[in-house]
Amino acid sequence: MYHLIVFLPLLGFLIAGLFGRVIGPRPSELVTTGLLVVSALLSWVAFFQVGYGSGATRVQVATWFASGGLVVDWALRIDTLTVVMLVVVNTVSALVHAYSIGYMHEDPHRPRFFAYLSLFTFAMLMLVTSDNLVQMFFGWEGVGLASYLLIGFWYEKPSANAAAMKAFIVNRVGDFGFALGIFLVFVLFGSTVYDEIFPRVGEFANATFRFLGYEWHALTLACLLLFMGAMGKSAQFLLHTWLPDAMEGPTPVSALIHAATMVTAGVFMVARLSPLFDAAPTALVVVTVVGAITAFFAATVGLVQNDIKRVIAYSTCSQLGYMFVALGVGAYGAGIFHLFTHAFFKALLFLGAGSVIHAMHHEQDMRNMGALRSRIPFTAAVMTIGTLALIGFPFTAGYYSKDAIIEAAFMSDRPGHALAFVLTVAAAFMTSFYSWRLFFMTFEGPARWDGSHGHAHAHAHAAAGSHLADGAPGHHEGVAHDNKGHDIEPASHSDLEHGHHGPLQPHESPLIMTVPLAILAVGALLAGIVFSGRFIGHGAEQFWKGSLAPSQLKILDEIHHVPAWVAWSPFVMLTLGFVLAFWMYLRRPGSAARLAAQHPILYRFLLNKWYFDEIYDVVFVRGAKWLGRFLWKKGDGAVIDGLGPDGVSARVFDVTRGVVRLQTGYVYHYAFVMLIGVAALISWYLVVGTSGGH
Repeated sequence: MYHLIVFLPLLGFLIAGLFGRVIGPRPSELVTTGLLVVSALLSWVAFFQVGYGSGATRVQVATWFASGGLVVDWALRIDTLTVVMLVVVNTVSALVHAYSIGYMHEDPHRPRFFAYLSLFTFAMLMLVTSDNLVQMFFGWEGVGLASYLLIGFWYEKPSANAAAMKAFIVNRVGDFGFALGIFLVFVLFGSTVYDEIFPRVGEFANATFRFLGYEWHALTLACLLLFMGAMGKSAQFLLHTWLPDAMEGPTPVSALIHAATMVTAGVFMVARLSPLFDAAPTALVVVTVVGAITAFFAATVGLVQNDIKRVIAYSTCSQLGYMFVALGVGAYGAGIFHLFTHAFFKALLFLGAGSVIHAMHHEQDMRNMGALRSRIPFTAAVMTIGTLALIGFPFTAGYYSKDAIIEAAFMSDRPGHALAFVLTVAAAFMTSFYSWRLFFMTFEGPARWDGSHGHAHAHAHAAAGSHLADGAPGHHEGVAHDNKGHDIEPASHSDLEHGHHGPLQPHESPLIMTVPLAILAVGALLAGIVFSGRFIGHGAEQFWKGSLAPSQLKILDEIHHVPAWVAWSPFVMLTLGFVLAFWMYLRRPGSAARLAAQHPILYRFLLNKWYFDEIYDVVFVRGAKWLGRFLWKKGDGAVIDGLGPDGVSARVFDVTRGVVRLQTGYVYHYAFVMLIGVAALISWYLVVGTSGGH
């Protein structure tokens, strides 16, 4: 069964990728989607067998390679943590595949798109089923490659190419640290296999390692390097800049990357290595603080974004911060539980946003929407469910997992927990505000799409007095943009050729798109209440069965005994956020624009994402370009080529050109040269011969 779960997506990739042009788009869609559905159903079977039974096992696939003392098997580690991730990855991926049949129905390159989706899923499955760090790194890099291909799927758009490269390069920064961490673990333990590392962690409790001229606590250094990889893959503060730009890919890609797969890889990795991190408390403090700052930072930026997908993207970044806070304070089960519930409601929000974009003929700027609830009522209903789950409304999925993280941050006794509690509570308020802001701007208020504009030239235009009117223009799928966000030209792919002329008429999405939304809505409503007892309740020990560090049981028990004001604080925050958004965007629609005008510096600071892109451009990008250009022009061109191959060939050419001039055809010229040669030979003989005689 586990072979099928892992390799059916790979089979779909091979069929659609190699034979897609032969069999055509529709068979490619059906084959890849059908295989993912089977894999998802089997994943649920495995989930109940392992999580609720005793089906944990290890499945040997092959011996990968052996080099000296390093022996790496290709094996599938099946325990509770694995099957939770199998459910998340395959369920969301199968629904995204099905949704994409409707969303991408006019794109001529559908076989390539579905092949990439299946490749992405297979790489993620390799990551979560890994039995050792080398296999995890293989899946880790495979996910990075597939995300590059998916983000840049519409390669006619310069912005999509730039976003794909940005994601790839920023992740390489984190992956460099991840690779160093793996090397250090092997140096310490002589193995990369989890079952050989975890039992021996205590042996290195006081071990040190010299790195960059300093003596480090060995396990702390290893965990910090490993966490550096998690920061890149899970878009944590300082390595987050690639995540919003990833919106340049098709909306189903956004749902797949941001909901269940790539961005959660870092969370999974820290949870998988929880016995290692438990022995490095300083590293866990770093995890806590970075997660808390990320949750707060991303929430502040989400307050003012106008692109519907970018708001949800920053929401993802913020929620990943919550997950790392849980891991940092030792509540590993709560972090994975939030990963589990988040997959449902965040995929629902992204695919719901895709349904809105589809209805609006690929308009993404919320300032050009409004009053859509009457036109696309089903999409509005499921977006309401997703919003409620995201803000943690009582008895939705997010309520159980998000509140547990806030409570764990309060009850923890580890350094940094107070900062984490304050920032996560503040982020809960902002999350509620920007989530309802998105809903009200999109589905309520006056219709701002009633003009006569086609999708291909749907420039963002301000609707002053009803929203934050001075924001940057929204990005529209299929429209290329310059670096200021302005439309340059429509993309050529036929996914966008709706032939729409005249007044815009929003329409509900087809059944193939709404059914996945309905399934995800059920998960967003029920995943928390059904599974909370197992993930973080009194049945946690029997559920996790040692797949997470057992130290978590103490904090998971303590979160059930928090003071009442702590338990109520998230609800108070979400209520305040709702009231403020309702007042600013429905009751007093001009207040948002006035507030932005009164605080232009703060507004621009948030709108420009704390200017991290600009800072990185000055500090890193321009410097790297200058260095590259210098090495190219001066190093390679002037020095290596000038003095090396090009220089030698040039001197040979100069000599031969001079010699050729002697070929005049006159006998007395040749006689003169012969005379010079004889004189030179006699002179040489006299000098060398005389010296030799002595």
